Amino acid sequence: MGYSEHLVNLLRPLGIYDLKTGSLSRSELDALGHELDALSSHLDHVEQESALATAEDEGLDRWESLFARTPVRYTTELRRQAIAALLRISGDSFTLTDINNTISGCGIKAVVQETGQFGYVRIIFPDVAGVPDGFEQIQEIILDIIPCHLDVEFFFRYLTWEECEAHQYTWSIIHARAYTWHGFELAV
Repeated sequence: MGYSEHLVNLLRPLGIYDLKTGSLSRSELDALGHELDALSSHLDHVEQESALATAEDEGLDRWESLFARTPVRYTTELRRQAIAALLRISGDSFTLTDINNTISGCGIKAVVQETGQFGYVRIIFPDVAGVPDGFEQIQEIILDIIPCHLDVEFFFRYLTWEECEAHQYTWSIIHARAYTWHGFELAV
């Protein structure tokens, strides 16, 4: 039921208005109802875009404008997760757990690992084979998140010979699938 019908139902019990379709009073209520419907639709859109969990376009753009760097834009859900991760960053987010909770602010899943060498950490991208698209932008955001006293090593995942043996790849399989060398490296 639209606002027009709602207004008519509110005024009907008074019995003093001509509420038949086509009457002046009904036409005025229909016009008001139409505008209230449009306003309600607009407010629904504003509500959707203002909540991070439901924002899709303009809302995500506005959230991202709060940060010095914009996360890489892969999907709407990854953008939401990246913004949420960036919002979690605080002045005392220096533990490995806290850094891993915020590092996905780069726009894709990234994990920080200690290397065993004092002052060094390794960044891996477990869901991506090879160098992720938009890596320069991802790298800038990660370096902004990682405490500046740490040296960062980026680790990229490629197919290893051990994995080739485990998958029982043969040269005939590789040729049959028409892999390029680069394509074969990424076939993890």
